[in-house]
Amino acid sequence: MAQQRMDQEKLCCSICLDLLKDPVTIPCGHSYCMNCIKSYWDEENQMEINSCPQCRQIFRPRPVLVKNTMLADLVEELKKTRLQAAPPDHCYAGPEDMTCDVCTGRKLKALKSCLQCLVSYCEQHLQPHFESPAFAKHKLVDPSKKLQENVCSRHNEVMKIFCRTDQKCICYLCSMDEHKGHDTVSAAAEMTEKQRELGVSQKKIQQRIHDREKVVKMLQHEVENINCSADKAVRDSEKICTDVKQQIRSHQKTEVTHVNKLQVELEQEIAELRRKYMELKQLSHTEDHTQFLRIYTLLARLSESTDSASINIRPLRYTEVMTAAVSEVRDKLEGILSERWTKISLTEIKVDALLPQPEPRTRAEFLKYSCEITLDRNTTHRCLSVDDIRTVSLRHYNGPLSLTLFHPDRFIDWFQVLCRESLTGRCYWEVKSHGQVFVAVAYKNISRTGYESIFGQNDHSWAIQCSDDSYEFRHNKIRTSISGPQSSRVGVYLDHRAGLLSFYSVSETMTLLHRVQTTFTQPLCPGLGLYGDRASAEICIADT
Repeated sequence: MAQQRMDQEKLCCSICLDLLKDPVTIPCGHSYCMNCIKSYWDEENQMEINSCPQCRQIFRPRPVLVKNTMLADLVEELKKTRLQAAPPDHCYAGPEDMTCDVCTGRKLKALKSCLQCLVSYCEQHLQPHFESPAFAKHKLVDPSKKLQENVCSRHNEVMKIFCRTDQKCICYLCSMDEHKGHDTVSAAAEMTEKQRELGVSQKKIQQRIHDREKVVKMLQHEVENINCSADKAVRDSEKICTDVKQQIRSHQKTEVTHVNKLQVELEQEIAELRRKYMELKQLSHTEDHTQFLRIYTLLARLSESTDSASINIRPLRYTEVMTAAVSEVRDKLEGILSERWTKISLTEIKVDALLPQPEPRTRAEFLKYSCEITLDRNTTHRCLSVDDIRTVSLRHYNGPLSLTLFHPDRFIDWFQVLCRESLTGRCYWEVKSHGQVFVAVAYKNISRTGYESIFGQNDHSWAIQCSDDSYEFRHNKIRTSISGPQSSRVGVYLDHRAGLLSFYSVSETMTLLHRVQTTFTQPLCPGLGLYGDRASAEICIADT
């Protein structure tokens, strides 16, 4: 291919830079297209000279031009050779293929894209990147249709820098302008760091898939046990009455439906985890720094896995219940069975589907479930000042109301604020308070106005009131006084799946202030309420 390019260059006209057409050779020995040299000399005639465009030799009088038949034959042979060496059809770009940006006419498939040139090349036009030292530092990646997304829309520069402060790719001029003073690194360095995080996330997902598959197997075994127990109870009770048999089958169906529902939910979770794993795996092979970081930033942060899934499995006591019931009098049998089944349901136990996971005891164990929590300014009452994303204090506001203060998520009547995060699974965070502060969790749809919007005055929120000398727990308009050691720091532990919410006084030890056992129907948002002129609160960063 290189030899062919050399032959072509020798048979090109230095005026039009194309293959010679009707080649002529002038007295100095240089050859041109007949029309090209005629036009060149016609322009020179105004100065009454005729010269060679290459060596500048002057001819007087104007030479007579005669077609060079030997060169004409060579040009024709070269054209035939080029036609025979044309790429096969499969090398040309189809509707779904990336095309070479350099090709004219019918375009070839792009083999690589250059992140420096922001151009995609076919095999032929890519050769200079391999042959010339000028392209040695250019980064080649698989053909990409998103090269222009690597260019800063403001400065029209390639974005080679990543701003950690704003979590976005920027160009060099951006780093000197609106991102001046921010924490910035090269996009390549950030990609290396994120790839390490990606590997950890992939391992976590693989472990979660393994754990959930174990749960599915246990549920399958549980279905078998339920069916066997129910079959035995039916056999033992067939001689009693038809009504009792129907009750047993009904109870069997309820239990199997319950377990099958859990099994389906877990299998759906496994499928979702597999999908996320494949997305992360595909992202880990991306070579384009900017595309990698852009997609990585947009991906929802992988939620921290709960250590295990708590599955409600009722103890298998159906056979014993049936055996005891058979010995009872016929007219009392139905009532006895109903009473026994009620007791079984009430004594339902929590069985961890993987390994026993008791509630943490030490602060170090709680900190394993620490989560990043930030305040949502859109929910802040206008008399609260959010100094940063984790600190809030009370201020007096008597100025005119800005339009921004009328956000629909803002608390209107009470000095309260919610966090951005909606929590599920196991989570732990700490709040450092000064003055009278409400440390709360609430559903996102809690009212924003009126008495019903106060944390703890509705069934959508749970709050503990922290004063300088006392604690009080509030939920659904019920207040409960709490005794415990006074501390400026309160820890909140949430196990959403298990319906567990606990508040702790944090000092050298963890002292339980109040525990709630319920069923949460929605994700929970942490919240803070301030009451008193000097009140302030700060959501603490883990282990600080």
